[in-house]
Amino acid sequence: MTGVPASAAGGPGGPGTRGAAAGATGTGASGAQGSKSSRGGKLSAVAVNQASVWNVANLLTMLRLVLVPGFVALMLADGGYDPVWRAWAWAAFAVAMITDIFDGHLARTYNLVTDFGKIADPIADKAIMGAALICLSSLGDLPWWVTGVILGRELGITLLRFLVIRYGVIPASRGGKMKTLAQGTAVGMYVLVLTGPLATLRFWVMAVAVALTVVTGLDYVRQAIVLRRQGLDERKAAAKEAE
Repeated sequence: MTGVPASAAGGPGGPGTRGAAAGATGTGASGAQGSKSSRGGKLSAVAVNQASVWNVANLLTMLRLVLVPGFVALMLADGGYDPVWRAWAWAAFAVAMITDIFDGHLARTYNLVTDFGKIADPIADKAIMGAALICLSSLGDLPWWVTGVILGRELGITLLRFLVIRYGVIPASRGGKMKTLAQGTAVGMYVLVLTGPLATLRFWVMAVAVALTVVTGLDYVRQAIVLRRQGLDERKAAAKEAE
């Protein structure tokens, strides 16, 4: 016997035991609360990710998609040759082109990139441009071969990107950006009813746009071939190392 009561020594029923029990209870409670808050945090994160689809960049992309049928209706109103309706169609086309610049910038700058945006943005771009070209050719304002070259290039390069994505990504080039600017300017000028020197000017702007379309398209094909070769070489090298 030590002469020290069990309660003083921290034995059963003593303060030490109650303190330990209280500590354990507190730890358990805090752990449970931490678990709850953790689960709540995950739920909140999921909610944020779901809500992020409706960010301003995606809303601008949706606006471009909505503008496509409106543009076509304005373009073909009253037979398609009324200068006033064509001016309104040009305004819709201009808004679509401007929002195309801003939505990409906003998405990259403020980390608003989403899977929806990756899919919808190129669709919106090609939809408004394709609608404008087809309307212009249908009205006889633009030769069908020009529409065929531009749309064929755009669809072909999009398909090519998907085919080589397993080997890497073909980056956007400066020539591609110049092509987009030239196409937008030329098509916008053709949407308007122009005569005299301005009609001559738009012809040459479209000629530049077609030339850039072909040249940049061939450059993308070259990059795709190089990228595929590099990817195949890397796979062969990795296979040899594995042996």
